[in-house]
Amino acid sequence: MAARGAREVRAATIPQGRAVRFEDEPVPGYPLPILPGHTSPGRFERVLRAGGFAVTTELAPPDSADPEEVYKRARVFDGYVDAINATDGSGANCHMSSLAVCALLTRVGYAPIMQISCRDKNRIAIQGDILGGAAMGVCNILCLTGDGVQAGDHPQAKAVFDLDCVSLLAIARTLRDEHHFESGRKISFAPRVFLGAAENPAGLPHAWRPQRLAKKVAAGAQFIQTQYCYDLPLLRTFMDQLEALGLLGKIYILVGVGPLRSAKTAEWMRKNVPGMHVPDALIARLAGAADQAREGRNICIELIQAIREIRGVSGVHVMAYRQEESVPEIVDKSGILHGRSPWYPERDATQFSHRTAS
Repeated sequence: MAARGAREVRAATIPQGRAVRFEDEPVPGYPLPILPGHTSPGRFERVLRAGGFAVTTELAPPDSADPEEVYKRARVFDGYVDAINATDGSGANCHMSSLAVCALLTRVGYAPIMQISCRDKNRIAIQGDILGGAAMGVCNILCLTGDGVQAGDHPQAKAVFDLDCVSLLAIARTLRDEHHFESGRKISFAPRVFLGAAENPAGLPHAWRPQRLAKKVAAGAQFIQTQYCYDLPLLRTFMDQLEALGLLGKIYILVGVGPLRSAKTAEWMRKNVPGMHVPDALIARLAGAADQAREGRNICIELIQAIREIRGVSGVHVMAYRQEESVPEIVDKSGILHGRSPWYPERDATQFSHRTAS
């Protein structure tokens, strides 16, 4: 599947202006017809294959059973993102499940990306979640190995790790393309999903990271969301290595970005988050600013604009933990949407009323 070719062929199909609709979309928010070469009925895949520069973000699941808390968090991103990641016990901390968050989001038409961590479930439970998520309208899955339990708020928990990211991708692709469980038992209706994985260009050893990504692509990954990338020369080298491996035409890369609240925060992340690299120059810039949080947002905007110009990059993944309200400003000021407005439940009031009444 040649991702670059798909972008070139369909680049002219991205609608212009504020209202973004696809011509074969029956009702905004409903599943779309699956086009040749596509694997899901989702809008996120459509945007990428049509050549759009995609924007995704993360929704931190609440410590609550109230669905309104999920909707309140999602509404912050209305009109600024193409898909919303529902994290799965990020950092090995317990929250509402990714599957439940995605079920709530799809109920009103959002495009969620269901994260699946291998830490907490075996292959029986994971395959069941893939089928269940797809049945509820989940079109995108991000396959993760997951953080160890010692990093979270239940260090006494028993880790599973029956699978890792690569084997999870292979199983998910088998369910979708070959219509059977890993055991060989047939399923009657396959999940129609767009498969993704994570990567960290700044992780050590640097030279191994492109090879690691190649294994994920071979296993079935169609898009990649990276860890935070604050070092542009390092990112450019990473992308050059992917191109040398012939991967840029086979995968959509969304580069991770996010606002740094302060120089102290940046220092802490650099020292305590594995594979996290924040250049000294950025920390010095934050430390010298009168309003460090404002400067952190400015840096994020500048990074997005620079990343937009790197060959092979298909979008950005904006991670703003506990700063989610800053995402609209960052996306807007970066100019990466070029005037288009990704669909959200109440953007088109007439069509939304028709949908809820039917």
